[in-house]
Amino acid sequence: MRIWRITLLAALVLIVGVTTIAPESSAQAAAARKKVLVQLREQGGFVGLDDRVTVYTDGCVRLSRRTGPVVRTCLTDAEMRALRRDLAHLRLGDSEPQPPGADFIGYTLTYRGHRVLRYTLPSSWTPVVRRLETILHKHWTPS
Repeated sequence: MRIWRITLLAALVLIVGVTTIAPESSAQAAAARKKVLVQLREQGGFVGLDDRVTVYTDGCVRLSRRTGPVVRTCLTDAEMRALRRDLAHLRLGDSEPQPPGADFIGYTLTYRGHRVLRYTLPSSWTPVVRRLETILHKHWTPS
């Protein structure tokens, strides 16, 4: 009877130990909950452009360039409203093949689970791309 109790107690301690793993930190939990609203990546040209703007649904952004730090900040309510207004008119369409030559900038937009690469900006893309570029230039500061 005594061995049965020891075995049961050991199994119970093992089960409780496995199920009570330390909770993740609030920063990790917040990062896991973030959903991407829209992402712009600009690449190419002779200068080797590689800029990224990722806007999350909570209004925060992640900005990066080929050189320099990654900047994380949050947009103002007015900036988010303007971006959402531009996104309401966005039509992604299809990707374009890379044109011949070397000095082209590729614009990759990711929105609502679709990723499209264009080398010329359609009329519905222009307001979104310009707004995201403005956000990048305003909020990204090299250290």
